[in-house]
Amino acid sequence: MKSVRCAIYTRKSSEDGLEQDFNSLDAQREACGAYVLSQASEGWTLLPDKYDDGGLSGGTLERPALQRLLANVAAGKVDIIVIYKLDRLTRSLLDFAKLVEALDQAGTSFVSVTQSFNTTTSMGRLTLNMLLSFAQFEREVTAERIRDKIAASKAKGMWMGGIPPLGYKPHGRTLVVVEEHAALVRGIFERYRELGNVRLVAESLKSEGRHCPRRKTSSGKAYGGGPFRRGQLYAILRNPIYIGRILHRGEQHQGQHSAIINLALWKAVQGRLTGNVKGTRGGRSRTVSTLAGRIVDASGAPLIAVHTRKGKRRYRYYVSKALHHDGQSATKNPMRIPAGEIEQVVAQECARLLNDPLQLVERANLSSEPQELEGLMERSKTLAKELVEGQHRLLTSIIHEVRVEATGLRIEILVPSLAAAVGLTASDVSQPLIERDCAVRLARTGRALRLIDDNGAAATEEGVDLTLLRLIVKARTWWQRIVETGIDPSNLAALESVSRSYIVRVLRLAFLSPAVVEAVLDGRLRAGIDSSALLNIRAIDPSWETQERRCMLRK
Repeated sequence: MKSVRCAIYTRKSSEDGLEQDFNSLDAQREACGAYVLSQASEGWTLLPDKYDDGGLSGGTLERPALQRLLANVAAGKVDIIVIYKLDRLTRSLLDFAKLVEALDQAGTSFVSVTQSFNTTTSMGRLTLNMLLSFAQFEREVTAERIRDKIAASKAKGMWMGGIPPLGYKPHGRTLVVVEEHAALVRGIFERYRELGNVRLVAESLKSEGRHCPRRKTSSGKAYGGGPFRRGQLYAILRNPIYIGRILHRGEQHQGQHSAIINLALWKAVQGRLTGNVKGTRGGRSRTVSTLAGRIVDASGAPLIAVHTRKGKRRYRYYVSKALHHDGQSATKNPMRIPAGEIEQVVAQECARLLNDPLQLVERANLSSEPQELEGLMERSKTLAKELVEGQHRLLTSIIHEVRVEATGLRIEILVPSLAAAVGLTASDVSQPLIERDCAVRLARTGRALRLIDDNGAAATEEGVDLTLLRLIVKARTWWQRIVETGIDPSNLAALESVSRSYIVRVLRLAFLSPAVVEAVLDGRLRAGIDSSALLNIRAIDPSWETQERRCMLRK
């Protein structure tokens, strides 16, 4: 009989009573242990590890024992999770969906010993679905009541909680002005009206040593204290709360709090922000540079979209502004990045975000009402597939900025645009941007820069190099003719209508290591190793070990 490995998980929300010799966690474990023992005839055996979370809420999955348990589930060390009651595992329907998905992927079930169902049987799964249906109904009714209450309260101009914007502090159901911080906010608006560029505003504040004031949440957690980032400044400049209004689902209501910014200054700033909206360049070209106006270097200087032609083929690049205008750059490391390559890297990173819709909902603070989540998985997967397949139209609406740094890319994604793309709504405008760091580095190949992963692979999925593959076949064919007929390379060159030097350079490919040839077939060569590189006179070392180290990706 196959052994079924069982792990018991226990949880208690408060710390009351945990100091006792026999507490709630012990009682849960004892009941679960007895249930496992009753199933001994089915091969159930109890694992010795304890997974106890005392004094932790079921409203989050960030619990040490639960995370340790899930790690062991993913490693294939647990077959069944035994719990005293379903709410010991989670009280959140969204979190429960995540848990079920993770357990299904690992082939693991769970059993609730007091609710007469277990997901190892068809009847247990039916009972679970019925319980979840009632739970979802109750959640939807509760959500409707809360949503209506919030809408009615905000229509009256009331503050409904959360982190207060800079310049205010909460006072009951309204906000009061913190004059010291309000002066800083007014200064930010004045600077933007004068400079007309968020990056310049951030740099001027930093040069003066003006940092975001350090504040505390109602629970006592400290935040702030660092330099202003452009995402923060963008949120401040777009927030209508500073003219005494409350925003709710795209509608503004007159608030009960005092305004910090006068209406004339607000309109001037909004006009400049709207005028600076970055669009896609026009023209007759069918290939659009989707990151035009959105891509900058590490210093914040824009990279210009350019192209050149070689025969019928069109090559697109993003280049440093000085390099574009003067043909050379006064900067130490001017950039010339292949456009298609960096667009594909950005698209792949956005696709990774879309491929995990539940994480996307949390990360972007999107609406998580059950009725809006219907179809979210399908919509997100469809958009992710389009991005991976090279349909990059979505990038023009969701990308705010791509910053190319020495250590990789920093991608800023517009939350409202992303929410609209997946059919949801942003819950708040206090965080209008998501930042994604893409761990790729820059490597120079001739005049261009390539994006390389840490193991040496190209950051984009390039596939098999067919040109190099054809040259290897040609090299082996020519070498076989020389061995069998004794023909001289000069005579062979005349017969093939090529130069002798070309024959000699191609023939070297016949002596590539078998492992390198397999890497060519599998598309596992290091970035920059292509037909041009290997035809170089010193490219192919006689040592197969050296060839493999230079040409193949690190494992």
